[in-house]
Amino acid sequence: MPLLEPDPDRLRPRARPKAPAGDRVPEDRAGGTPEPLRGELTALLGADKVLTGISDLVRYASDASPYRFVPRVVVVPEDVDDVSAVLSYAHGRGREVVFRAAGTSLNGQAQGEDVLVDVRRHWTGLEVLDGGARVRVAPGTTVARVNAALVRYGRVLGPDPASAVACTVGGVVANNASGMTAGTTRNSYRTLASLTVVLPSGTVVDTAEPDADERLARAEPALCAGLMELKAEIEADTELTDRIRAKYAIKNTNGYRLDAFLDGSTPVGIMRGLMVGSQGTLGFISEVVFDTLPLDRRVSAALLFFASLPAAAAAVPPLTAAGASAVELMDGNTLRASVAVEGVPGDWADLPGPTAALLVEFRAPDEAAQEGYEERARSVLRELPLVAPVPSVTNTLTRDPRAIAGFWKARKAFVTAVGGARPSGTTLITEDFAVPPERLAEACEALLELQTRHGFDAAVAGHAAHGNLHFLLAFDASRPADVERYAAFMDAFCRLTVERFDGSLKAEHATGRNIAPFLELEWGSKATGLMWRTKRLIDPDGVLAPRVVLDRDPRAHVRGLKTIPRVEAIADPCIECGFCEPTCPSRDLTTTPRQRIVLRREMTRQPDGSPVERELLEAYGHDAVDTCAGDSTCALACPVGIDTGALMRTFRHARHTPREERAAALAARHFRTLEASARLAVAAADRIGARRVNAVTRAVRKAVRPDLVPEWLPRMPGAAPSALPRTDRVGAVAVYYPACVNRIFASPGDVSLAHALVAVSARAGKPVWIPEDVRGTCCATIWHSKGYAEGNAVMANRVVEAAWGWTAGGRLPLVVDASSCTLGLAHEVVPHLTADNRELHAELKVVDSLVWAAQDLLPHLTVHRTLGSAVLHPTCSMRHLGDEAQLRSVAEACADEVVIPDDAGCCAFAGDRGMLHRELTESATRDEAAYVTSRHFDAHLSANRMCEVGMDHATGRGYYSALLALEQATRPGGLDGRHGPA
Repeated sequence: MPLLEPDPDRLRPRARPKAPAGDRVPEDRAGGTPEPLRGELTALLGADKVLTGISDLVRYASDASPYRFVPRVVVVPEDVDDVSAVLSYAHGRGREVVFRAAGTSLNGQAQGEDVLVDVRRHWTGLEVLDGGARVRVAPGTTVARVNAALVRYGRVLGPDPASAVACTVGGVVANNASGMTAGTTRNSYRTLASLTVVLPSGTVVDTAEPDADERLARAEPALCAGLMELKAEIEADTELTDRIRAKYAIKNTNGYRLDAFLDGSTPVGIMRGLMVGSQGTLGFISEVVFDTLPLDRRVSAALLFFASLPAAAAAVPPLTAAGASAVELMDGNTLRASVAVEGVPGDWADLPGPTAALLVEFRAPDEAAQEGYEERARSVLRELPLVAPVPSVTNTLTRDPRAIAGFWKARKAFVTAVGGARPSGTTLITEDFAVPPERLAEACEALLELQTRHGFDAAVAGHAAHGNLHFLLAFDASRPADVERYAAFMDAFCRLTVERFDGSLKAEHATGRNIAPFLELEWGSKATGLMWRTKRLIDPDGVLAPRVVLDRDPRAHVRGLKTIPRVEAIADPCIECGFCEPTCPSRDLTTTPRQRIVLRREMTRQPDGSPVERELLEAYGHDAVDTCAGDSTCALACPVGIDTGALMRTFRHARHTPREERAAALAARHFRTLEASARLAVAAADRIGARRVNAVTRAVRKAVRPDLVPEWLPRMPGAAPSALPRTDRVGAVAVYYPACVNRIFASPGDVSLAHALVAVSARAGKPVWIPEDVRGTCCATIWHSKGYAEGNAVMANRVVEAAWGWTAGGRLPLVVDASSCTLGLAHEVVPHLTADNRELHAELKVVDSLVWAAQDLLPHLTVHRTLGSAVLHPTCSMRHLGDEAQLRSVAEACADEVVIPDDAGCCAFAGDRGMLHRELTESATRDEAAYVTSRHFDAHLSANRMCEVGMDHATGRGYYSALLALEQATRPGGLDGRHGPA
């Protein structure tokens, strides 16, 4: 064991329930995957594709649903051959297999108790076809990622679930998820051109192949015959046929798509339809091809407020008739809870209890059509009983993109915002049903009465235009009485929906575990029997996802309900939705923000010192704490702003010994000496050579501790010039603060970043001044990111006091040349300041150098030459600051073509974290790097030196500051035939 290895016990939960949770992982599971399962799958697939530790099993046990089942093993296949091998193994050993992609399903479809297969990590990618008319997609690709590629062609996917940023296409198809505008005509069933599926037998079927039926008939003759027999039986029953058509006249994802037997004329045609909404129980969808839809770019919208939910529901028909593409309903509980979402007006918290709102959107291809929609909409609005109970409510139609985005942000945060506001320690249930749209108002009244009768103060929202409502219930799953109250409500709710409204018990979230017991109530014995026969025909051994769609246990919906023990306050609101995962740099390496919280909750469920807790703690240090980039982009993705990065920083602090804290504080107090020493060390390393220095640092890391000693990487920059540019205070219009990283590491090319910024500012007639005593100061991010509290406070207060003096009490802006340092000085130092220094900080105007260049310099600069093309890497700090547009503006002044890769994200270099864990940056940047290296760019630009080093390492390309490009583009005279750093 290396010296200075942290004590895992320092991460032990401090607060626990009075007794261990009843649903805790039992002690006999502490060893992880048992033999022979572990050895057999490892031999079959390779150790890197089989996760067996109890920490891995626990982190995969939870998803966005209220259920929790711990798998015996997790498999991470890379291709169809791996999937086929797993299915063949399961058949031979009598095992069960469940597929999981994003884990955003709300009803437990992605949870299994035996072999769980991760089909997200290696299953991403897309190909736009026919000029955007179609798109081929791998199942682990998110809906948002596909639409980002399609927007260039003016096209979009039909399904548009609220979880589009996180949910994957495979899950959308498997659940036939729809969303705000899809209804019954734009969902997966209607817009899917073809799919490729791996059947439980291992047979692979591509429904687009001209000879697909012939191939299937040779491989699976009994299956083909059985499908055609079922088709003939259904079509011969007129009453059943009419019933099936009637059930799909409104949104319905409960059970198998029996209309596939009516719509498909051949076994493959039937199979294509059955796979949509099959929830992973009939096969693995390995690829899909969608027919895309036009993206009408002209948008008008309004957020309309009503005195009650029924009043809002009654307004839906005239708005739909006016041509609204979306009519979204939100009740008072939803509106009030959404105040937690950034940008939502604070006075919504004061809305009266019964208040409800409709988000109405109109989309048009051109100005004339938009004006027509607006005219009809205003005519309807004049007749509606609108209310304005708080000042922010306007009830007016708008074209403002920011306002419209704000409306949708509040609506899409329904589950997460309401869930985050639930009482601590309660489990969240999300229900989803549909009624004929003309009966929506009646259904709202009946639902409210039912909730009141059973003691639930639920939140309600939904796709009102399609008669589709969602509601949330919170209860304590650790209390049997609460579980029985939920069970009684579900029984009454299902009977109400079916018997009074002839509705769908699942409109778009699919059957899952919580509606499986009620499937026959909705469909009747004959149709349900056909579904059982379909399952036995395609999956005769019951290998795939048993109990997810079909379950004869009348209490299956209360089996496996997860308790939600209280954890650290910053993470306690988490409902495990998974919205944070696509943005997390470590998602494909160790753990995600959701999984870090899931693991923490399991520790809390355990008795103190249990074998399971010990194993979880042992793994948590590396898998959760050390490999968190700390970029906090998870907080931006989380609708309620949970900052798991901040939580990991508190855990880093908890692991520090008092001696380590004192050493970090000493370093802060003597940072001038440390800075000079670091610059000398970089210069020495440059002379010695990267290979030798790398060998030395790797040896020291083994002896001391990998998370303390950075590894010297290839392509590290040399030392910065020892002297900063000479500037005059007199006449300066801004104070320029060169970040310590730019005072230590050199920029590429013939001009340093500091000289470039001074030069372009002078050319624009906006001279800047560099304080003489800037050395020895820092934005404090070095200490902040590592959780060194005292050192953080020392430097934060020192730099703010200095900045206040440099800027003449805030009269001049402070321009900072590294985006992470801008974020640190503008925001992150504040909690660590004394009361007096907080007052000084409030007077400062901290400006990122790219913002300074875009807003203050560009209007006064002349561009003499441009690059042909530039690819950008926006940093995560720029996302927090909202400065990405300014980076693009500067780049567009310097290059004819500017590209931001669709997969651009945090590089995870995070100061020196990419040198402590180089595999973190390599994993985080894999997709972005693949695009960057797929073609030639004349320049690779960013806005932070260490992020540029990280991208250098990831791509083998030379990244540099966009300010250097701006300096060269605006430099008078020639550049000796060069443009861009050498």
